[in-house]
Amino acid sequence: MVIDRVIEKYVPRKRQRILLLLTSLQWMLVSAGVMVMSLTLPDILNSLQGSTEMKGTIASSVFMGMLIGAFTSGYFSDRFGRKYTNLVFLLIAGLFSGLTGFSGNGSQFALFRFISGVGFGGLLPVVNAYLTEFTSVRIRGRYLTLLESSWAIGSILLGIFTVTTVNNYGWQPSYFALAIVSIPLIIITLMLPESPKFAFLKGGKTQLEKTLKCTVKEEVEMHKPARKPLIELLKGKFLKRTVMIWFAWFSVSFTYYGIFVWAPKIFASKGVETSNALWYTFFMLLMQLPGYLLAALLIEKVGRKKTSVFFFVGTGLAVLFLLFVNSALTSILFATVLSIFCMGAWGFVYAYTPEIYPTEMRALGNGSSGVMARISGIIAPYYATFLLDKSGETTTVIMTITLACFMMVSALLFAKWGVETKDKEIE
Repeated sequence: MVIDRVIEKYVPRKRQRILLLLTSLQWMLVSAGVMVMSLTLPDILNSLQGSTEMKGTIASSVFMGMLIGAFTSGYFSDRFGRKYTNLVFLLIAGLFSGLTGFSGNGSQFALFRFISGVGFGGLLPVVNAYLTEFTSVRIRGRYLTLLESSWAIGSILLGIFTVTTVNNYGWQPSYFALAIVSIPLIIITLMLPESPKFAFLKGGKTQLEKTLKCTVKEEVEMHKPARKPLIELLKGKFLKRTVMIWFAWFSVSFTYYGIFVWAPKIFASKGVETSNALWYTFFMLLMQLPGYLLAALLIEKVGRKKTSVFFFVGTGLAVLFLLFVNSALTSILFATVLSIFCMGAWGFVYAYTPEIYPTEMRALGNGSSGVMARISGIIAPYYATFLLDKSGETTTVIMTITLACFMMVSALLFAKWGVETKDKEIE
């Protein structure tokens, strides 16, 4: 029996739902750890010595760390397993998020954010691969998109905490909260089993049965594993897939972080009062959730290719809407439309990426795609900082056209090279 069918037969739906919930909690932590910058950056720049001079570095430091985490997590995950790699990166993320709250100047803040970013960046591809290998074929796309939708929930919970504390207590409590929340997640991770596919690759049927906590009567079939170097992602049938998915991750990350990190300043530049800009940013975080849920619905209803084109084209058009933002009403409309489409695109790529690579390349494929997102995340805040410092309508046009072009090219690549994986077994 093919191992996907073994998982479908021997992993009860209830257990899959529990694993979705537990992995989603980690995803929420990563979301909160990354998006905390959007809501605390104005206060950090005003209160932390030396932060204004290095604001671009401060905004991008977590993404620099996430680049290292994403680049290395695939190797460690494929070598030592999903569970223990997950645990190590979770420890790094929690510990250094707490230390960030003790920063006394901009340099210390950037350093601790960088190291915590290593943890956040490493967690994403490992958690994604873990859930993929524990989920039945029929619900895999929906579950992975729901996993990604928990990003919005983490952002919202963090947003509620920050907007209610930052004015009275400053930016530090938000970072201390991240460290505190990571403690129960570390305990949960210690109790989780290894993924069944990795267990079978490393220990055969005996280890698989131990992971599934049952006796598997059938003979288990799986294609012969082979260690794959990074260059293999760019060979044969994987070349077009990799170019397509790498560009998509770069594009959606560039749009998301280019706008969301500096959202308060963008809203303020469009005429929104500074005191309200923080709440408008929180509203953008709130409106992420409908986008994820819509992606979770469409990915299994209409398939991967159509869903990808819908969200990438929609995000490109939504970015252009920024050109018409000049009031509170248009700001709200822009925040709603962009959040829904951009987060739908994010949810899609997270669900789709692990489906286009076999087991021994899955974490590598996820990790390398995450690298593209992290590179983009590093560049985007600097790019936005440069344009916002210049101000003026011309710079707004340049920003929106750049982001819209990225989205449209991604839609074209998916339409041309996308592989439909709906209801299909993965290797």
